[in-house]
Amino acid sequence: MENFDQIFTLLAEHEGIGLNLNILETGLLNILTLVGILIYAGKDFLGSLLEERKTTIVKGVQDAEDRLNEAQKRLNEAQKQLNQANLVISEIRNETIATKKVLLESEVFGAKKDLKIRFERALAMFKSKERQIFLEIKQQIISLVLKRTVIRAQQAFAPKERATTLINDTINKLEGDLL
Repeated sequence: MENFDQIFTLLAEHEGIGLNLNILETGLLNILTLVGILIYAGKDFLGSLLEERKTTIVKGVQDAEDRLNEAQKRLNEAQKQLNQANLVISEIRNETIATKKVLLESEVFGAKKDLKIRFERALAMFKSKERQIFLEIKQQIISLVLKRTVIRAQQAFAPKERATTLINDTINKLEGDLL
């Protein structure tokens, strides 16, 4: 705060702030000479630094462009591989679907064939049972007819010889019908 007061005191005593146009008193020549010497003497040094910096920047830009081109090439190659992989996946899916269809058709055909064989066996077994039952019924009917005939013959014909002959004739006729 003291310095601030001193500045105002000095300004008040010297009649304010003014511009000094005397070149020798201001040291402007010294500053310009110093800048000129620095430019002349530092031109080679500063030029080489700027040239190195320029070379480094250009090289960095070229490296970045090379990396960009390389990355672009790898991206294109990866996209080609992706497209090829998608084609292979699509082919595999199509082959899988075709194989599934063939397997299903084969299974359906096998199931139909198996069902047909089972149905034919069941039908043959049914016909066999039907024939067997028919023969058993026929045998029972013949047996009943023979028993009735024997009973009627015994009642109608008292003598044994006549009855035996009639029974034998009837049995022979019935056996002939069965065969």
